[in-house]
Amino acid sequence: MARDTTDFRPIENMDELVSYLAAGNKPRDQWRIGTEHEKFPFYVDGHAPVPYGGERGIKALLEGMQRVLGWEPIIDAGHIIGLVEPTGQGAISLEPGGQFELSGAPVETIHQTCREGNAHLAQLREIAEPLGIRFLGLGGSPKWTLAETPRMPKSRYDIMTAYMPKVGTHGLDMMYRTCTIQVNLDFESEADMRRKMQVSLKLQPLSTALFANSPFTEGRPNGLQSWRGENWRDTDNQRAGLLDFCFSPDFGFADYVDWALDVPMYFLIREGRYFDVTHVTFRQFMDGALRNEVPDGLPTMGDWANHLSTLFPDVRLKRFLEMRGADGGPWRRICALPAFWVGLLYDQAALDAAETLTKDWTYADVAAMRDAVPAHGLSTPFHNRTLREVAREVLEISRTGLVNRGRKNRDGYDETSFLAPLDEVVARGTTSAEEMLRAYHTRWGGSIEPVFLEYAY
Repeated sequence: MARDTTDFRPIENMDELVSYLAAGNKPRDQWRIGTEHEKFPFYVDGHAPVPYGGERGIKALLEGMQRVLGWEPIIDAGHIIGLVEPTGQGAISLEPGGQFELSGAPVETIHQTCREGNAHLAQLREIAEPLGIRFLGLGGSPKWTLAETPRMPKSRYDIMTAYMPKVGTHGLDMMYRTCTIQVNLDFESEADMRRKMQVSLKLQPLSTALFANSPFTEGRPNGLQSWRGENWRDTDNQRAGLLDFCFSPDFGFADYVDWALDVPMYFLIREGRYFDVTHVTFRQFMDGALRNEVPDGLPTMGDWANHLSTLFPDVRLKRFLEMRGADGGPWRRICALPAFWVGLLYDQAALDAAETLTKDWTYADVAAMRDAVPAHGLSTPFHNRTLREVAREVLEISRTGLVNRGRKNRDGYDETSFLAPLDEVVARGTTSAEEMLRAYHTRWGGSIEPVFLEYAY
């Protein structure tokens, strides 16, 4: 998330919280695609992580990008922690360990998403290369220990860092040592949201398998294909993971609100200061629990928006849906991830087909798949076949959806070409993680250092 929200309208009743989500309903001609991707900065000389400060640090990168783009700085306690395009068409933000994130503008086609990603990486290279910095497209930090990983001066991260070890075993690794590619997609109604939420929750573990790209930790193989996916299995199970109530045939906005109300909060922002409120749920906050504890301790719509941004289910509902299952990866994956989901969810025939394919998948089925995928990837057994076989079928549905959309570039090509990296994975039968492991045991000579050349932007 680029910027925490300040919206001082008081919350009068619970219905307003439901209405906040329902305000995301959009007619089809207004549906957009918002792609986010994170990458690890590193020094070319020595492959060390990049700290926040100093002449060649993250702060210098952000200031350089500000000069190139003319975007507005996001300031937290006197520190520049991100940039935002003045009209809200995109933002650059920092994850806790310095992972550099582009939150892309809402665009109409995957062609535009790819052009945006290309432009961002070209601008970033222009600033980063004189500083001796490049960026790594992986799902997990391959070399640095947690102690060696820098910490960004962002107030919400200080609160989360203190809280995470109390609620799970992998929260700090998730925060500081993973990267993702995400896509944010629209819905037209509560019923449309329900269908998309249910299909995408069921298919999110398949996305994790297709994009598995984090087989190394602290300089050696970690025994997994998606170490990032494994981290999400025990980060904070009150606010993350697979949501069983979303599988209900009458799931709606009110059900998500009801769940969110009982998740502990992270913070409140008052007069530019972050207050740690991890000891109360939003429902308790609504009932007056913080009335005398923080200034203006009554809930606002800005507090609700911020709270929704601190929930981490595999598919997150805000005024759009966020697909959160994929590891970070090379440039082609930045285009493949939105293409995969847009093909499945933005064409009616494709959504019908995806819904039919997954209609008998129970919560227990998907939970078991989600548990197995980090280690086994596309070899995960599922309903008497493997996920590789499921992936082949799902990719055909996605391809059909993209063909039906008919969004062509100036050369007359539609969006199906962006699925090519995933077609290659399925045709090979091996994930990017498995290919890296093969290289590690052969031509890399048991060293992970070549990853900083072969997987760098």
